[in-house]
Amino acid sequence: MTTEDLSGMGPLVARLGRAGQRLRHADQARPWVLDTAVVVLVFLLFCLPDLLHALGAVGGDDDGDGPRRFRVAFTRLPVAAMAALQAGLVLPLLWRRRAPDVAFGAVTAVFVLQWALGAALHADVALFVALYSLALHGRLRQLPWACTVTAGALGLVAARISAAVSVWDALFFLLSTATAALALGLVIRIRRAQLAGLRDRAARLEIERDQRGRLAVAAERARVAREMHDIVGHNLSVIVTLADAGAYATAAAPERGKEALRLIGDTGRQALSELRRVLGVLREADGSAAEPELSPQPGLTDVDALCESVRAAGLEVVYRTAGDVDALDSGVQLTIYRIVQEALTNTLKHAGAGARANLTIAVRDTRLTITVQDSGPPAPAGRPRTANEEGHGLVGMRERAALYGGHVSASPSGTGWTVRADLDLTSQGGTR
Repeated sequence: MTTEDLSGMGPLVARLGRAGQRLRHADQARPWVLDTAVVVLVFLLFCLPDLLHALGAVGGDDDGDGPRRFRVAFTRLPVAAMAALQAGLVLPLLWRRRAPDVAFGAVTAVFVLQWALGAALHADVALFVALYSLALHGRLRQLPWACTVTAGALGLVAARISAAVSVWDALFFLLSTATAALALGLVIRIRRAQLAGLRDRAARLEIERDQRGRLAVAAERARVAREMHDIVGHNLSVIVTLADAGAYATAAAPERGKEALRLIGDTGRQALSELRRVLGVLREADGSAAEPELSPQPGLTDVDALCESVRAAGLEVVYRTAGDVDALDSGVQLTIYRIVQEALTNTLKHAGAGARANLTIAVRDTRLTITVQDSGPPAPAGRPRTANEEGHGLVGMRERAALYGGHVSASPSGTGWTVRADLDLTSQGGTR
């Protein structure tokens, strides 16, 4: 509980809570101070009156039957012996938290010795303090034998004072006191364990919250990276191919060169528009910033335009569909578009202009299949692709397919390559 939490309570409770916090902090810094204070307090309250009475500084009441009966039951000790027994009872309390079992054993041994001599001291309260400390700070498996030893020692006390008090009355009083000390120690121990568990749980929840935040940021960065790669990679591949073709066609056919330049401009403007849309959504809106330019995400209706742009770069594309593709939701259509875009971009990049690509999108029951098969580079001098050439594009396709419980494979097929994506339409994929 913090100081802010305490301020909402009553003034007295808040002051007591702050005092308790200061005491705990001081005890953690100097634990020996509290242990010494406990020993000094026990000495002042329980040892000093017996010493003063033995020295004659404090007189006793000799009238009445009660004191005479107790003087018969108890043995009067010399001052030195009394001081030694008191020291044996009280000084082990200095180790009541660091070594509670040792402190309890030492106090119990002196306690049994004292009552074996027939002496009664107020310092016997140290036995209950030691039992309380053992229940609070010691190992729980030590409590059964500690309770047995305590019961035996208190039985000795009841037997020694049986001439003055009934054995059963004495046992009831002594065992009730020992039970109260034991219960108090266990209650405080359980309460501290609960608070420690709550603090540990709060710390773990905070760590999990931070981890979830970092994972969310990483997932969003990966999503943005896929979008940027799909937009920039595809359009730049088309622009580079058109620029190369225009450079060769300028001398032989100027009109073909002009057409290539026009297509380069159209493709560049399209890429710039899509980049503005993505960056506009990412940009944090404020009072002075303009609203981002938004447009619908591409879908199946845009695949024809995509194929046209690739055909303009020199790649022959044959596009077919099978099944009820128009009934697909927007999330699936976006995934299809991006997979097709990346596959055709890779075909244009590796097979080059003059190659042929067959694109098929088929829906059968709850499965959707996308197949892009190319004929490979027309010239045999082209460097063949290998299965290890997996860049960000293939990784991005697999990530998009995984959103719908699918997978993507890319493998050689004759002189070209085949990219195949298989999606599960019953899977709950998220729209992007």
